[in-house]
Amino acid sequence: MTGRSRAAVLLAAVVTFGAVLVPAAHAAPKAPRTVVLDGARLQRTRARLWRDPQLRRALEDLTTRADTWLDQGPWTVVDKPKPAPGGDVHEYLSQAPYWWPTTTPTADNPWGCPYVQRDGQRNPEVDSGTDRQDAEKVFDSTYDLALAWYYTGRRTYAEKAGQILRTWFLDPATRMNPDLDHAQFIPCMYDGRAIGVIDFSQSYTSVLDAQAILAAGAPGWSARDRTAMGAWNAAFLNWLKSSAFGKEERAAANNHGTFYDMQLAALALAAGDTALARRTVLDARAGRIDPQIAADGGQPQELARTRSWHYSTFDLVAYTRLAAIGRHVGVDLWSYRGPDGQSLVKAVDYLLPAATGAAAWSHPELEFHRYAATDVVHAAADAGDRAAARAVAALAAPPGGDLWALRPAAEQLDSIAG
Repeated sequence: MTGRSRAAVLLAAVVTFGAVLVPAAHAAPKAPRTVVLDGARLQRTRARLWRDPQLRRALEDLTTRADTWLDQGPWTVVDKPKPAPGGDVHEYLSQAPYWWPTTTPTADNPWGCPYVQRDGQRNPEVDSGTDRQDAEKVFDSTYDLALAWYYTGRRTYAEKAGQILRTWFLDPATRMNPDLDHAQFIPCMYDGRAIGVIDFSQSYTSVLDAQAILAAGAPGWSARDRTAMGAWNAAFLNWLKSSAFGKEERAAANNHGTFYDMQLAALALAAGDTALARRTVLDARAGRIDPQIAADGGQPQELARTRSWHYSTFDLVAYTRLAAIGRHVGVDLWSYRGPDGQSLVKAVDYLLPAATGAAAWSHPELEFHRYAATDVVHAAADAGDRAAARAVAALAAPPGGDLWALRPAAEQLDSIAG
């Protein structure tokens, strides 16, 4: 092929891309009223897609992910092999990931009880027989699909996201009850635990943003859907605030408490309770940052884990997302400095040598993935951290590509859960 021919093919591809994936201006959706993501920033990014090759490459990665969901699901809590304790099939059920049987199951002891904890070692049986993996698919798919619709205008993405949300949360025959009373149960010990709140707090805020994106004009997501989803969120927020498990999780002093605050603030903002959202972000300064982050930026409780790298980045996912919520309610969490100099900036900078590959991680870690820190470093760079900004070029891209430019809010990028 001649140089002129290659240029013609490239031009045709660009024109096709612009025609198919970037709809005309009059069809562009409005800026979504997201609770973590910056809706105005999404709108500006969408307007730049046609002239920014880097954004187009990221969009290809995003639509590749979205395409994989089109022939999957929808999922529902009612199709697990056994219902949660109490027998209600609409109750969400998950199993504690780091607890293992000590004996071979028998007819008299089908679970192999008693169970013992092995921190950081995931029991494979937790991924079958409960709702945990299906819930994660709901979270991931609706976020990918909603974003893909917003940037491309393809109605199939929006319609699939709507179907998944209605099946899991809204349809009477298949809906999940708005509580986590049976999350992370331990066979023969507990029917559910407060620690299970993190099953949702680590990812459900992405679903809130997906709902907001669809509400910006997506086909297949009706006013009735928006109202019903708002009612489910309000009921779940009430459970989170008033239940014994919710109160216990709020009192957690490690990443569980940080994620609780992040989820509470996001749900409150989505429900229109700006005062609660703002108060939650403000209280995280002395209540979370001061006791959880050391003067040098380390997170002592997370560094003590067998998966110290994972949990250090994990906690910062919650913090950086909470800071993003704070932006919506007029609180700059990034600028806060504790009495010993504690700050989110220091916590992210503590990770930079390992995140960039400049130095080895010097704490216990069963499965080190450098890319786990990529999003939180991006978040710090966007917030004005100069060291983080310099580090961005040396970050490791996560599997599936670096999507920060299209969805600038941190996700936990390595796979361990719990």
